[in-house]
Amino acid sequence: MALEMSGSYDIALPREKVWAALNDPAVLKACIPGCEELEQVSPTELKALVVAKIGPVKAKFRGTVVLSELDPPNGYRIGGEGEGGVAGFAKGGAVVCLAEIESGTRLDYTAEAQIGGKLAQLGQRLVAGTAKKLADDFFRNLAALGDPAPTGDAAG
Repeated sequence: MALEMSGSYDIALPREKVWAALNDPAVLKACIPGCEELEQVSPTELKALVVAKIGPVKAKFRGTVVLSELDPPNGYRIGGEGEGGVAGFAKGGAVVCLAEIESGTRLDYTAEAQIGGKLAQLGQRLVAGTAKKLADDFFRNLAALGDPAPTGDAAG
């Protein structure tokens, strides 16, 4: 089963700080829903353990995350794949683009994913809805790193 999704988020941080956050394993671990472990094995590769619940199926996915097409601080491609045992597998990627806006940074993403095994039998709407929610949660968590103070109030 193949899924595609996209979205846009405004983050009240300068683009360089958003870029740094997107490349910081501790920040990524905190932002990825259900992430129990995230270990950097090279500057562009991480190992992850993520617990995901999709409908009645709860699984631990162990896999890798790879950053490519790095274009600091404009964006990159993030890809990954994971095995969830009897639940099946998931693999996919997203292109993340960062643009400066008045209030900080606009993050746009386009993502695609493939799933197989028991997960693929759950039905496209359920899986697609859960995938979109997980993506939204990740980017909402990332956006929450921004200063919640009102914009336009320049200090110093």
